[in-house]
Amino acid sequence: MAPFIPEGVINPDLNYFFALVLGIGFGYVLEQAGFSSSRKLAGVFYGYDFVVLRVFFTAGITAMVGLSFLSFMGWIDMSLVHINPLYVWSAILGGAIMGVGFILGGYCPGTSIVAATVGKIDAMLFLLGAVIGIFIFAHNFNAWEPLFMGSFQGNPFIYETLGISRAWFAFILVFVAIIAFTATQMIEDRVNDTPPEVISQRPTYAFAGALLMVAMVALLFLPEQRKSSAREVAPAQLLAMLQSTDRFVDVEEAAYKIMNQDRDFILIDVRDPSDFERFALPGAVNITPDEILGRRYRDFFNNNNGKKVFYSFGESSADVAWTVAKRAGFESIYVLKGGLNGMFDAIFNGPDKPTDPLDLDEGFSVRFLTRARQLFMEGEALPKEAPAPVPIRTIIELETPGGRGGC
Repeated sequence: MAPFIPEGVINPDLNYFFALVLGIGFGYVLEQAGFSSSRKLAGVFYGYDFVVLRVFFTAGITAMVGLSFLSFMGWIDMSLVHINPLYVWSAILGGAIMGVGFILGGYCPGTSIVAATVGKIDAMLFLLGAVIGIFIFAHNFNAWEPLFMGSFQGNPFIYETLGISRAWFAFILVFVAIIAFTATQMIEDRVNDTPPEVISQRPTYAFAGALLMVAMVALLFLPEQRKSSAREVAPAQLLAMLQSTDRFVDVEEAAYKIMNQDRDFILIDVRDPSDFERFALPGAVNITPDEILGRRYRDFFNNNNGKKVFYSFGESSADVAWTVAKRAGFESIYVLKGGLNGMFDAIFNGPDKPTDPLDLDEGFSVRFLTRARQLFMEGEALPKEAPAPVPIRTIIELETPGGRGGC
């Protein structure tokens, strides 16, 4: 039910309930579409029935168009939608196995369950074979793991791989779907020798196809991101946040996170790339304020895990970046108090001893900053590579037997 559960629309405790309801509904739709018939499913390979292609094309373009417009309206957060990882070799091999099984058995894993629930014996045998295959695969997983996990490509989008925008990919896919609907209908009529009078009485879907193409043309002219969204912070609320000090991260916390290489503490350098190249804090990434709302970093800022801390030489540029990100509704963002200048002043120009020996908090802060100074000056704040192992050689002095020589 993502992204409704993370957004708080649906109670997480009802996740399995809604999953059961959606599963029953999905199975009902498949059965009503004829997916419980192995003959109808296999018809796509023989040219006499393309209902499988049309149903899946319809589901795909409906979901795609709906998500595109809902994302633009700010009603759904695409960063919360799970994208399956791509392992090339297992995808190719698995697709080949499933294709052969589909042709021979007439079912895919999902449709076999639908057919089994309505009493189809062949589907039950198909499911039994699937269970046996799962058992064999799991039992020998260690031997097949290199192939199964081979050539990992992350979570790519097809339109990114093709180097085009999401809107243009959606437009092309819808255009291809309409052509496929028309072409497969003509192939069916030819293979099945459909009488001309039946073809003439068939309802036309020209209006629906034209309406869909109009929607896709409109999608082409929509910007990648709205100028305002449902998550956007109101000006009065943003002003109150700017007047508060809750957005700041102090030097001690930043130094501690850097020294311990905390992966949930992300430093964002908002300076010019030339300044970033000359010097940057360990592990920092360079994102200028005008890049924050760009498509490249949208998923990065939508991920609310850990802290994202803006910094510059001082606080002004970092505050500008924080304001832009906060106005857009991004969470878990902060500003380094004092910036680089304040951090260097506190670490390298701080006192070696507390002014009040009885002040435990000041004493702890001075000792910590002294330790941080030593680590930064010695370079120990940066991760170091382990030295190459040196073989240990043990020299053993051997004595001649008898001590005086001999033969």
